[in-house]
Amino acid sequence: MTTPASTIPYFWQYLPLLLQILAAFGMGLGMAFGSYFIGKHRNTKTKLATYECGIEAVGDARGRFSVRFYMVAMLFILFDVEVVFMMPWAVIYRDLPKYVGPWFGFWEMLVYLGFVAVGLFYIVKKGILDWSNDKGDL
Repeated sequence: MTTPASTIPYFWQYLPLLLQILAAFGMGLGMAFGSYFIGKHRNTKTKLATYECGIEAVGDARGRFSVRFYMVAMLFILFDVEVVFMMPWAVIYRDLPKYVGPWFGFWEMLVYLGFVAVGLFYIVKKGILDWSNDKGDL
């Protein structure tokens, strides 16, 4: 015979979630410690050396980067933010006609995508995405 949910203390309802979290942490810790105890440890000079993309680490780590690197990073952020604005619009698109009219949401997004297209056209014309002509700096 089962008891009604109202007689079970509130905390006990979260017990399965707590057990799953503990199992996940326990499994992670178990794998880490198991790897440490089972694995071989030979710390050679080559293993302890800095390794980056197959290139020997030479010189100062504070070297200058091309401006192109920062431009591409900003473009990534720009298009990431674009997706952040488009997702909520896409979720409520079917409900928009109830509040603002039948075509308002469509034209609103068309104007927004027009601005994004102008930005994309600008960066293509500026040559930011053309890596074949990279001179190291803009």
